[in-house]
Amino acid sequence: MSVMPYKNEGSEDFSIEANAKAYDEAMKKVKAGLGQHWDLLIGGERVKSDKVITSYDPSREGFVVGTVGKANKEQATEAIEKAYKFWKEYWRFTSAEFRARILFRAAAIMRRRKHELSALMSYEEAKTRPEADGDTAEAIDFLEYYGREMLRLGGEHEVYPWPDEDNTLVYEPLGVVVVIPPWNFPCAIMAGMTTAALVTGNCAVLKPASTAPIIAATFVDILLEAGMPPQAITFVPGSGGEVGDTMVDHPLTRMIAFTGSKEIGLRIQERASKLNESQIWIKRTILEMGGKDSLVVDATADPEYAAEEAVKGAYGFQGQKCSACSRLIVEEPLYDEVLRLVVEKTKKLTVDHPENYPDMGAVIDGAAYEKIREYIQFGQDDGGKLECGGGVKEGGWFIEPTVISGVEPNHRIAQEEIFGPVLAVIKARDFEHAVEIFNGTEYGLTGGIISNNREHLERARREFHVGNLYLNRKITGSLVGVQPFGGFNMSGTDSKAGGPDYLQLFMQGKAIAERF
Repeated sequence: MSVMPYKNEGSEDFSIEANAKAYDEAMKKVKAGLGQHWDLLIGGERVKSDKVITSYDPSREGFVVGTVGKANKEQATEAIEKAYKFWKEYWRFTSAEFRARILFRAAAIMRRRKHELSALMSYEEAKTRPEADGDTAEAIDFLEYYGREMLRLGGEHEVYPWPDEDNTLVYEPLGVVVVIPPWNFPCAIMAGMTTAALVTGNCAVLKPASTAPIIAATFVDILLEAGMPPQAITFVPGSGGEVGDTMVDHPLTRMIAFTGSKEIGLRIQERASKLNESQIWIKRTILEMGGKDSLVVDATADPEYAAEEAVKGAYGFQGQKCSACSRLIVEEPLYDEVLRLVVEKTKKLTVDHPENYPDMGAVIDGAAYEKIREYIQFGQDDGGKLECGGGVKEGGWFIEPTVISGVEPNHRIAQEEIFGPVLAVIKARDFEHAVEIFNGTEYGLTGGIISNNREHLERARREFHVGNLYLNRKITGSLVGVQPFGGFNMSGTDSKAGGPDYLQLFMQGKAIAERF
């Protein structure tokens, strides 16, 4: 099979009038079509449910984006059993080329509908144009990259020769993979996890995030349009406690791919480790969890550049990224100047509905809104100073970008994941102290350093304990195939999504020897 070399999709430049106008038109089109309903998809058939999940626009109170069916325990059980039957009888025997071609066609469809998919996230997620566009571009990248990776991994692989024998190694699919994606990258991460399972020959049972089910439902439609057998992809929105636990526990579930909070990830790990009646395998898990990510600014850095990169990393998508810059650690000689510049730049950020081209939209829902505001108060109660932000805007779940200075490394806002537009600024006595603070959390996802000191940069390479390390740039925005993504410690299993090892986690190796 001949395909072009992999290339990242890239982001649109919305300073170009034609691009901005095209996005505006997509927003109008999408808005006019909101309010649709999607039923469950089980065993290749659309299935009604007694209850629904309603998706709302976070930036416009009470505005319905759409609804999906809400599965119950019995439907979750049926989903696993029918997916397993299709996998056992048909899907696992399809070729790598067959499955990769479906991904390539789906990527082409997404590319043609790129602004439409992004605009849908502007309504369902309150993503600004650049953030939504980046999400869609990354989803396309995952499909293109994983399709090519499966072509590399498919078929027979050479091993060392042995006299009078034919020896080879092949990779086989595992079975049924339960996919539980997060709400914050409802297109990219959801699509990446789902298609990784499918292209490797597994059947995927997708339980989308309840706050972002419409983009997932739309993506499933695209897969079906691209030729994915409807029995291979199952769509079962539902509650974690009922549907999620049922599918994780089921003896026919072979693997769980999860991205979300530390608490839920650990719960899945615990439940998956238990042997259920009639289960004949050890379940695999991919767990991508939280982060408490830091950017270190040493005494040799350019303060202006450091502040600019810190603000970009802290407030993209309202700080609702597991990779977001949550802690800014500044060496004492530059602390006051960097803090001043960060506050200055943060105050310039605008907050509004994505229709109005702001720098930030609303946070995802009322629960997140309350949690973030609580952490802002914790920061002050612990002795931090509210430098700017902390306020709210009427009409949606809006929170101003917030800077809290004077934070100590042991304060709650320096240790716990907030998942919102809150930046804790911490003073380090020297670089040694900065390294200590950087590594002083239970997480290890992303982080970085701004420095003109080569020795410090090299120490960061060796000693900053994170899965994704960025030197002299913001600590968000990993690219598929360029910066494989995943973290250490309580940030997860470091599965490195978008990297050359990822698909092998969804397969098992079989060594075959034939003596002549």
